[in-house]
Amino acid sequence: MKAHDRSVAGIRCTEVLDDLSDYLDGELAPERVRQIEAHLVGCDWCERFGGDFADAITALRARLATPPPPPTDV
Repeated sequence: MKAHDRSVAGIRCTEVLDDLSDYLDGELAPERVRQIEAHLVGCDWCERFGGDFADAITALRARLATPPPPPTDV
């Protein structure tokens, strides 16, 4: 990540990555959300990574919400 870390819209890529989980969970202040969204618009790498991360979190949450099948050896 160090090789990519750059400043876009006043915040660095590492800052966006640090806040990404809270951003996806809607736990950030509105001003911080605006900063991150502005960064994502201007940084293709973070936008792609953020999208992939969001997809993975969504899939994991869906999997965890699905009850396991009943045991078949009973």
